[in-house]
Amino acid sequence: MEAQQKSTLSDWFATPKGEYVLRWEQAQFDSAVEDVFGFNAVQIGLPQIDLLRQNRIALRTRLGADPASDLVADSGALPLASGSIDLVVLPHVLEFSVDPHRILREAARVLMPEGQIVISGFNPLSLWGLKRALGPGRNEFPWCGRFIGLVRLKDWLQLLGFELNGGRFGCYAPPISQKKWLERSAFMEKAGDRWWPIAGGVYVVRAVKHTIGMRLVMPSWRSQAARSKALSPVTQHNHHRTGTEA
Repeated sequence: MEAQQKSTLSDWFATPKGEYVLRWEQAQFDSAVEDVFGFNAVQIGLPQIDLLRQNRIALRTRLGADPASDLVADSGALPLASGSIDLVVLPHVLEFSVDPHRILREAARVLMPEGQIVISGFNPLSLWGLKRALGPGRNEFPWCGRFIGLVRLKDWLQLLGFELNGGRFGCYAPPISQKKWLERSAFMEKAGDRWWPIAGGVYVVRAVKHTIGMRLVMPSWRSQAARSKALSPVTQHNHHRTGTEA
């Protein structure tokens, strides 16, 4: 008798609940990556799902332990040069890792200054988080993960020199298995955005890497022009100000 194949998060995304989450997340990733430019972009995890499809960087790689990855590697020890990547996306990688801090440190290492990172995660302060805390099936996806709150994630990112520059909560419907009931709960998306915006089942956030000690060096002619402008006399006028004047 053949051993039953262990399910994965990718398998869960093929279920009605997973498809509901994936549709929302894919739209958020599309929006988050479309205006990020550079030479190299890396997606860590979920290689079966292209979350870089709307990005215009020429070299896009899906990396992870899954054999379907373009580059099979440990996400906690990336075989990439420091400061070589412009964009890193982490779709639900941290909450299913035994050492999420290590993965974030590696992502920070390979990102170049002002590089961007996009992260998705399940929100513990939601109906989905409540389902994980109280419901059965703790050994199944996605309930076997250790959900990370956005406040905690923000603290981790700040310690590594990141600053959040975008993000959103979504998937306010309860984690129902039946597709028809999920569809009937669609009205909860608009209601959730308006009335309880931080209680969505999942979140997608984007952050930019700042390097301490770096500053932009402006051309000397711009500094001279600014100095001349600052020292030039200001002529006073007595005209009445209109509503369009600053």
